[in-house]
Amino acid sequence: MPEKVILSVDALGGDNAPDVVLDGVKAALAEDENLEIILCGPAEVVEPFAAGVARCTAQPTTEFIDMGEHPAEAVRRKKDSSLVVGCRLVKESRAQGFFSAGSTGACLAAATLVIGRIKGVSRPALTTIVPSPVKPVVMCDIGANADCKAEYLLQFAQMATIYMEEILHVKNPRVALLNIGEEETKGSLFAQEAFALLKAQLPNFAGNAEGGDILPANFDIFVTDGFTGNVCLKTIEGTSKTLFKTLKEIFYSSALTKLGALTIKGGLSDLMVKVSPDTYGGAPLLGVKGACIVGHGSSNALAIKNGIHTTAEIVRTDVSGLIEKTVSKP
Repeated sequence: MPEKVILSVDALGGDNAPDVVLDGVKAALAEDENLEIILCGPAEVVEPFAAGVARCTAQPTTEFIDMGEHPAEAVRRKKDSSLVVGCRLVKESRAQGFFSAGSTGACLAAATLVIGRIKGVSRPALTTIVPSPVKPVVMCDIGANADCKAEYLLQFAQMATIYMEEILHVKNPRVALLNIGEEETKGSLFAQEAFALLKAQLPNFAGNAEGGDILPANFDIFVTDGFTGNVCLKTIEGTSKTLFKTLKEIFYSSALTKLGALTIKGGLSDLMVKVSPDTYGGAPLLGVKGACIVGHGSSNALAIKNGIHTTAEIVRTDVSGLIEKTVSKP
């Protein structure tokens, strides 16, 4: 029987909140009888919902952090926002993890400033499962740290290794440094320094990787700075959306192509599930105490549900505890 887990959830997180959040919370609770949720948001939203849903408790809040606000300033100023209160519940040990599909910057700021870093972690890193059609691959960092030192990337690789082993059940995953060539001497001075450090201190380091290695899943984990990782991920996601949109237009262009579409409908649906970010529901911020998952702003109810499940699994497998025991101290 899975261990009981209590999570705080931001009812106002996301473009389609609160409706999709409420639907996702209800679905997650229905699928996991050992899950409890503290729902943070306006009293008129969270109290009626919690009253009618088992294992859900309302935590009324009076403020909201908008996507356009400066993240750190908003977190410091709006202490009774649904996002900050959700993180504070983790800090106070009333919840073991937090999920939000709200402002990514505000989530990162609140998790770092309110929940706090794991001792020994220089910079928490935002990690994602890249939607590869071959198999799930992990990329770290994807936006939390635009400017990095080589030692940060070593910690990113160590934390991502733990995440992949515990959540995706891939033992001894092969880690690659995202670079502009496979050779050891390729890239900037920063990339060369990071390569040398990873090679010396990371047993599962497999060398440099190029952008073309990501979708074919030639490695299990791609480690990089947050600026490069974010640009790379957004490029992959944008390409995927454009490709499927174009295919749909082609399939519906004539009676003959519509007939052809029917013959591959099942396979195309399977492919869409594999490459959809909704399948995993969000990106964990590794390196903070407890568990913190940041969902897409455009998350639907399925993504919210899956993001909550992933948050609970990170708590149950004690990813944060393993990181504290494993990361190289700077």
